[in-house]
Amino acid sequence: MAATIEERFDRTDRKVTNWMADHGLLLLRIALGIVVFWFGVLKLIPDASPAEALAGQTIERLTFGAVPAATALPALALWEVAIGLGLFIGRGMRITLLLLFVQMLGTITPLFLFPTETFTQFPWAPTLEGQYIIKNVVIVAAAIVLGATVRGGELTAEPPRRR
Repeated sequence: MAATIEERFDRTDRKVTNWMADHGLLLLRIALGIVVFWFGVLKLIPDASPAEALAGQTIERLTFGAVPAATALPALALWEVAIGLGLFIGRGMRITLLLLFVQMLGTITPLFLFPTETFTQFPWAPTLEGQYIIKNVVIVAAAIVLGATVRGGELTAEPPRRR
């Protein structure tokens, strides 16, 4: 007997959902690694990163001038490259995610330290630099999902059936 449209849809939906559960964490980890690694590499190339000046100013301000931008930027770049490599490799995820969370704390500070550079109208109309910073909310959320799996957790396509 031919399967109904609903049965075919359900079968296809289950296959797609299972594929997403099986591959989603790996794809999320690799995608996050690409973004963080790429942004780090850009900071190693003079004038290539749109965040270069603001990142340098932020670190100078946070360290009360003890770490000049010329020193801070390459250090931040290498930090981001290390995080990206950690995400690609998938080992040492606790330390990789800790480094990412610390870096993200520093990343949000320009919103408060330099509101005239990060907003056209504080607090709801970010500049391009502000948008660049605010998108990190997604990076933090992705890192939280990955962090939930460091003890062996995984995604499941369907919740366990209750008895």
